[in-house]
Amino acid sequence: MNSLKTVLLLGLLTGLLIFLGGLFGGKSGIIIAFIFAVVMNFGAYWFSDKIVLSMYHATEVTEEEAPVLFNMVRNLAMKANLPMPRVYIIPEDTPNAFATGRNEKHAAVAVTEGILRMLDRDELEGVLAHELSHIKNRDILISSIAATIAGAIMMLANMAQWAAIFGGGRSEDEEGSGGGIIGLIVTAIFAPIAATLIQMAISRSREYMADEGGAKISGKPYGLANALEKLAQAKEIVSMDANPSTAHMFIVNPLSGRALMNLFSTHPPIEERIARLRQMRII
Repeated sequence: MNSLKTVLLLGLLTGLLIFLGGLFGGKSGIIIAFIFAVVMNFGAYWFSDKIVLSMYHATEVTEEEAPVLFNMVRNLAMKANLPMPRVYIIPEDTPNAFATGRNEKHAAVAVTEGILRMLDRDELEGVLAHELSHIKNRDILISSIAATIAGAIMMLANMAQWAAIFGGGRSEDEEGSGGGIIGLIVTAIFAPIAATLIQMAISRSREYMADEGGAKISGKPYGLANALEKLAQAKEIVSMDANPSTAHMFIVNPLSGRALMNLFSTHPPIEERIARLRQMRII
């Protein structure tokens, strides 16, 4: 169901891009914006692991340096039929974790020092299995595709904004250019919001899939459920100094505060994630 939802949401993003490009610049408008977005996001996709790991000062560890963690990742990777990812530790007290890398052969799993201290073995296995599920589901690739399409929409919206300011747009050749200008203004305002909401909905859908996949890999849905409960409680006490652009990568949203509604969140409500996991039965 979540896979179908992802496909539908990506289709909706693509449809919005086509509509916006046709409204403003026809086929050429779509092509130009899409090419720019692809070029911008290609670099982010190709070097995403290096960028985010460097951002959080993560250090790669070997089996000799972190035997328990390393062996845990290796055993879970074998269960998931995945190549062994690189293992990193982040010097951060706030408990959290994320996976990155452009594909299964170039993947990394990173955990904070805080999560290693807080969780027991079953809980940590649940978290690591969740991150491996992200790798197995190619979520980095899917989020990059969504970012590319959303980025093209943002560019077209900016073009529409400038066209409206200077009285441009296709409507100049039509009767009543005022309606065309109003349309450009409305498009410039609401298209980026719609693209962002769809992109976030894709991220939330992938989190549910990673929870389910992680529970199946570890065979312990209760371990991941208990871990999420502890992580949610810890987040209320100690917040993490995280970059908003990388918030969607973590197992729980590292940003503090509840100013944004669930609609604008990259993560589903953690209470619902826990409830779903506790209802799971692994055979």
